[in-house]
Amino acid sequence: MFGNVLSVNGSGGISDTAASVRSRRARVDADEMVFLASLVSDEGEWRGLAEELAPSLRVSPLEVERRIRNAVDLSRRMPRVLEAMRDGQVELYGARRVLAVTSPLSDEHARQVDALLSDKLASAPATSWQPRNLAQHAARLVEKVDPGGQAERARMARAGRRVELDHGPNAQSRLTAELPSEVASACYARVDAMARRLQRKGEQRTLDQLRADVTADLLLGNDPGVRVPEAAAMVYLHMPVDAALSMSDSGCELDGYGPIPAAVAREIMTNRDSTWRKVICDPATGQPLDLGRSRRRPNAAIRELVRVRDRECVVPWCRRPARHCDLDHQREWAADNGPTSAANTAPRCRRHHRMKNAPGWITRYDPHHGTSSVTTPGGSTYTGRRRPILPPKRSDPDEPPPF
Repeated sequence: MFGNVLSVNGSGGISDTAASVRSRRARVDADEMVFLASLVSDEGEWRGLAEELAPSLRVSPLEVERRIRNAVDLSRRMPRVLEAMRDGQVELYGARRVLAVTSPLSDEHARQVDALLSDKLASAPATSWQPRNLAQHAARLVEKVDPGGQAERARMARAGRRVELDHGPNAQSRLTAELPSEVASACYARVDAMARRLQRKGEQRTLDQLRADVTADLLLGNDPGVRVPEAAAMVYLHMPVDAALSMSDSGCELDGYGPIPAAVAREIMTNRDSTWRKVICDPATGQPLDLGRSRRRPNAAIRELVRVRDRECVVPWCRRPARHCDLDHQREWAADNGPTSAANTAPRCRRHHRMKNAPGWITRYDPHHGTSSVTTPGGSTYTGRRRPILPPKRSDPDEPPPF
């Protein structure tokens, strides 16, 4: 078992309080890990369980699935790290850093690292428990336990390279690429050199701004650093007419992101390279009714209308943009003779499209009112309602018009 090592200043006070908060949080993390590990016996159960628990835990199904994997790995491969969590020594973030380092190992080698790490930290200073230091200690022990597996571990890590987009507040988002270290270092060195060259020529943007702009320019195919990058693409920007005319600064929304400042929306709108689609809405309900059409194929028109209308997967806790979803028949095409129409179509991400007909799951969606409900195999029902694109003039969509 990991030793109970704690270092505080002589007077206690704030250090004692912080340590107490950390200890309680670690124990809560450990209780959750033990609970999740007790629920599953086979990896094939993880996805269904993650979907069922996501609304209760108030995190995404992918995060729940990640926690289940962490729980199983801690219970089976790193029991002493789990015990340290139960003792209040290691929080989940630190445990995850250790699990990431040991993930390529066999169960036997992982348990060896677990035991050696426990022994090492039993008399180590408090700073050794910080997540970064924990991971470094674990990495050294991985090389000690399995020195011949270094090349295979690197190969597995490189096979997991990917790019991720994470939308943040204030109309800013983070684009990250996980790459082999030498490739990432070379990319950064090139971007940094180009940014510094522009700064030496009198560019007033900060070095951080220049690096960000140069990176965006290289990806978009622009001349790097000449101007602040603009996005040129097929976009759906929902804007009231008064906002477009600078008479109002509210009601603007970028598809796949959410509300954005009207000033930013007008900048996007005036980008000469962007392609636009007109969205026609019912002024009473604020819901989209049709698209301005420059194309004749009705299937494409239905797809676009549904994606603009619903904007996201219709499962209440899913935020997958509709443009990345499957278009699913509400009434099945073959079994129920369901028509191919906007009134019978809803966007569901691939994960929830497959889940729709899984045993025990009941899903309903009313495209007219924009209401959806999902009942899980455990009997819990969750409901959601589509937000109108524009503020409705009638609070009740079923209320008759005032004429």
